[in-house]
Amino acid sequence: MMRAMVLEKPGTELRLVETPQPTPKDQQVVIKVRACAVCRTDLHLVDGELPDIRYPLIPGHQVVGEITAVGGRAELAVGARVGVAWLGWTCGDCEYCASDRENLCDRARFNGYHVDGGYAEYMLADSRYCFPLDSSEPAEQIAPLLCGGLIGYRCLRLTGEAEKVGIYGFGSAAHLVTQAAIYQGREIYAFTRPGDEAAAVFAGELGAVWVGGSDQPAPEPLDAAIIFAPVGALVPKALKDLKKGGKVICGGIHMSDIPRFPYADLWGEREIRSVANLTRQDGNEFLKLARDAKITAQIQTYALEEANAALAALRTGAITGTAVLVID
Repeated sequence: MMRAMVLEKPGTELRLVETPQPTPKDQQVVIKVRACAVCRTDLHLVDGELPDIRYPLIPGHQVVGEITAVGGRAELAVGARVGVAWLGWTCGDCEYCASDRENLCDRARFNGYHVDGGYAEYMLADSRYCFPLDSSEPAEQIAPLLCGGLIGYRCLRLTGEAEKVGIYGFGSAAHLVTQAAIYQGREIYAFTRPGDEAAAVFAGELGAVWVGGSDQPAPEPLDAAIIFAPVGALVPKALKDLKKGGKVICGGIHMSDIPRFPYADLWGEREIRSVANLTRQDGNEFLKLARDAKITAQIQTYALEEANAALAALRTGAITGTAVLVID
């Protein structure tokens, strides 16, 4: 048996239960979870804001642990240390998978969403979508890299060669991608929730060249903007902060409706683009970058049974960096 935090229906707190440990088949592995970072997507699941949610569900998709059992065709061995991210399976045959865009696969399944995730002592995963980890860093330090870091990296990569990058919403993903961007020689302009002094100080400590509220104009035209806050009104705001030819990258899986804005704000070959999920190549590239750049996650740790408290703190903005469940 194992302990797990289960979401039984939307709008309710997770419940601690005892449930049988999973059994691997084919290319699956069982992972003993050491740490699972908490993501804003988990809040969207709790609130029922994503389509086709299967309840009851064990959330969690930023997992570090060791393999304890393998299926007959698994590509990894018992004892291997691995990381698990959002992408849990793709079909491998569709036009997206065949063109190195597996993140867009219509049949994709995601950990902690379509299949049970890492808010548990053990979880089941497809060995082909696990990332072997050779780092000796504590599990709770690596876990935030596996979603906030990966999605942030994909957003940053889609800005191209942008030198002056605005980041709107300074939480888990933002604090990791800021370190990556500065390592690459870019300048970060941090837009925090108005009145959030802790986030403003945090962004400055990480090396942002300018920090202000999201209701303030950029001090100079930006080459690109990355929006992590799930606030649609930030899209037209970010467009106003861009120079011609600039890009707005929307990094969230869910966002409130984007309000109407004049075409003049988009004109000048400005672009708006969403980021959907991630690829395994994104993961390999970012984990290498994280090692080279010595990216460090600022974390606040919780026990497994404190998952509801971690989610509540994330919802209210009380987390500086990333909340992580450490599972003993």
